[in-house]
Amino acid sequence: MISKKVDLRTLPHQDTELTPTYAARGLNANVPRYRLPKEGMLPRIAYTLIHDELLLDGNARLNLATFVTTWMEPEAQKLMTETFDKNMIDKDEYPQTAEIENRCVNIIARLWNAPEQHETVGTSTIGSSEAAMLSGMALKWRWRARMQAQGKPAAKPNLVMGINVQVCWEKFTRYWEIEPRFVPIEDNRYHLSAEEAIKYCDENTIGVVAILGSTFDGSYEPIKEISAALDRLQAEKGLDIPIHVDAASGGFVAPFIQPDLEWVVAQYYNFLRLGMDGYTRIQRTCQDIALYLSDQIAKLGPFSLITDGSDLPVFAWQLKSQEQEETNFTLFDMSERLRYNGWLVPAYIMPKNCEDLIVQRIVVKEGFSRDMADILLRDMRAALQYFASQPGHTPKRSGSHFAHL
Repeated sequence: MISKKVDLRTLPHQDTELTPTYAARGLNANVPRYRLPKEGMLPRIAYTLIHDELLLDGNARLNLATFVTTWMEPEAQKLMTETFDKNMIDKDEYPQTAEIENRCVNIIARLWNAPEQHETVGTSTIGSSEAAMLSGMALKWRWRARMQAQGKPAAKPNLVMGINVQVCWEKFTRYWEIEPRFVPIEDNRYHLSAEEAIKYCDENTIGVVAILGSTFDGSYEPIKEISAALDRLQAEKGLDIPIHVDAASGGFVAPFIQPDLEWVVAQYYNFLRLGMDGYTRIQRTCQDIALYLSDQIAKLGPFSLITDGSDLPVFAWQLKSQEQEETNFTLFDMSERLRYNGWLVPAYIMPKNCEDLIVQRIVVKEGFSRDMADILLRDMRAALQYFASQPGHTPKRSGSHFAHL
């Protein structure tokens, strides 16, 4: 996140300093917010200051918007604490850390069915956005080398993807001067299809991005069908266009709960601790809860499901058409009402071409139990009762931003 330097001249005095309530316990002066304090303080006071401010954050365990894991076993947390002081890039100084990274690459390569007779290359990244940048660069450079070998200009590369892609792909095309070709969605088709993808491809297409788990509704894009369509395109027109599978959401889910899905392709502690059986049990439990919760939400009355968690343990819903005209609330209101109970359940407008559709989405992760699902349902029923008791309530047409799409 990019932050701007605060102009202290524009702030009232009370907004430039922290005023802790622990003065009698070791601190007897205000602390500047945006400047380095002149004097230090006791470690327990510094900890308490920061700890108390962080209490104002939302509860991560109740954050049903994020795809980020919000629970880990204490032993995994301990290992992370014990390795905070290691810079993993220093392979010579920390050879065993490098070896553990290598083992993780091998484990994932086999999990995703990388052919044994071929060399598989992988690396750890700080997140899926960095992974997208690296893979996108590889697509561009391979395309450029191919065009140069044919004596053709390589000045106007393009990348084909559904408009439902994660925002990091928009950034990639901007940073690396690539034309983004966004395939629009339609009613009842909220992700990329093989037929539509092919329409946007030409000899300057460096690749097609297919998503294994859309962040908008959790559905899988038809990767096998897209690949077959690209093979036909190559046979007919000689265009050799590769696929990049963006599996940031589903790459560590699908192998365990959809092992028969074709073209499906943490830490070392978790690999050792859980194994295939452990991960399978975790992901199946998450999916069972997602299917249960989506079914119960559909039974509440005013909602209809877009997805139910059959792909990823992620699902989305909308207000029924009749309800949209007759109710005094929108899903933005429902999202806001659930925040009063600590729940972070995003409501958002779908991408271009379906901008009249407002949906809510839930991501079920380890740590979200059946009991918590029932409590969420209780709070949703209470929210519906609240709106029913407020006939003069004005529906919201927009809401708080969630950066998980």
